[in-house]
Amino acid sequence: MKARAILITSTLALFLGACASQQAAQQAPQGSPAPSAAPASGPQAQPVMPQQMAMNPLHDPNGILAKRSVYYDFDKSLIKSEFRPLIEAHAGYLREHAAASVRIEGNCDERGSREYNLALGQRRADSVRKALELLGVPDQRIETTSWGEEKPRAAGHDEAAWAQNRRSDIIYTHE
Repeated sequence: MKARAILITSTLALFLGACASQQAAQQAPQGSPAPSAAPASGPQAQPVMPQQMAMNPLHDPNGILAKRSVYYDFDKSLIKSEFRPLIEAHAGYLREHAAASVRIEGNCDERGSREYNLALGQRRADSVRKALELLGVPDQRIETTSWGEEKPRAAGHDEAAWAQNRRSDIIYTHE
């Protein structure tokens, strides 16, 4: 009888210990690593794929290369100093990836005639092109085009919308 009581007590202690560790693992705050004793094996183990380890920096939403627009002041095509790091990062990527090429699309807000905005959009696209070339990107890998006011990013007829529409977009045509 005594041996049976010890067996039941031991089994109960093991069971309660296992429940407590499962409950602690479930209550661990998200984002904090769960304690691990040894690497998992068997059907639960997930192999790490090479493409998961090396993400293309163009597709990293938190990286500078995810930013693809240069914004301008009204009626200007001069690149502001705040956009130089962005252009330098794209130039670095293009220099390191010989197969990559881009199209720079110049855009304007709705003010101005159609012809004037097409010309201004082209000057904006050309200013980014020239900056990339000065940073060592071969000109044959850069194409430019102007949309004028034809492809607005923001709808509206106020300064907030116009500011978003005065831009050059860097579009990768080959990565």
